[in-house]
Amino acid sequence: MKSSKPDRRRFIIPSFFFMILILCVLASINEVRFDNLLRFGRCAFPNATTNTSHSMSNEVVSDQASNSSSSEDIRILIGILTLPDQYHRRHFLRMIYGTQSPVGAQVDIKFVFCNLTKEDQKVLVALEIMRYDDIIILNCKENMNKGKTYTYFSSLPEMFNSSDGPYPPYHYVMKTDDDTYFRLENLVASLKPLSRDDLYYGYVIPCPSMDPFVHYMSGMGYLISWDIVEWIKDSDIPKNHLEGPEDKVFGDWIREGHRAKNRYNAKWSMYNFPEPPTRCTHELWPDTVAVHLLKNQEKWIRTLKYFNVTDNLKPSKLYHIP
Repeated sequence: MKSSKPDRRRFIIPSFFFMILILCVLASINEVRFDNLLRFGRCAFPNATTNTSHSMSNEVVSDQASNSSSSEDIRILIGILTLPDQYHRRHFLRMIYGTQSPVGAQVDIKFVFCNLTKEDQKVLVALEIMRYDDIIILNCKENMNKGKTYTYFSSLPEMFNSSDGPYPPYHYVMKTDDDTYFRLENLVASLKPLSRDDLYYGYVIPCPSMDPFVHYMSGMGYLISWDIVEWIKDSDIPKNHLEGPEDKVFGDWIREGHRAKNRYNAKWSMYNFPEPPTRCTHELWPDTVAVHLLKNQEKWIRTLKYFNVTDNLKPSKLYHIP
């Protein structure tokens, strides 16, 4: 009888650990998740898995971090040069760009004009800034071809360079007009394979040309890398040549300064609205990055309708749009 007690203990102890193991297995089956499998491993082999689970946990965190950073790996500033009194146009463009969410990029839209000159502007523009925070007011007298583009680009480093944020604050900066419609997803996709240094991107002028190294990019919308933005601020070449068609003058700066060894001609994904037909136009098509010369509401509506921009409208009892 005395000898049976130790035998019973030897039987009970293994049985106890076996039941724990079974419970761990059942817990892992109940929810097939990675962290449950790790929990099962710690249950069954608490000492053997400590280092492994720590290593795998670090890998998961690292993957999540890389995914998070890759979602904003391209930072783009789009400056729409416009006039202070164009309130309705700005509100309209806020809708156009506010409903676009390009993947893999941070795209900031800013409306750019010179100093305010009227009392109503000081109130209404201030309200816009308080509500939307998407306006840049340059220290200049309003103009089109007498240095506004230079003031825009040369002012950006002081505005955005900061020790608290990333450098560069933007990989690319664009100048465009308020009669141009950009499809941001296509723009981002076209930029992903390109260099982030010494880049000049746009629609080559003259219209028949396909060589971005011959002339310049159309003012409908051209984009440069941040290093060229900083060069414009520091170089005497732009300072000494301000007047003239702004897109052509900009091309002169690039040529005289021997800048932009990397150039990208976005033709024919960028083009003028089909009507009236010219050598710079063609019909709307799916692979579009930008459409220019949308001078009236009819052209805007035809363009937006072609690209089905309201297809994602959610159904609701609050409205009925046939």
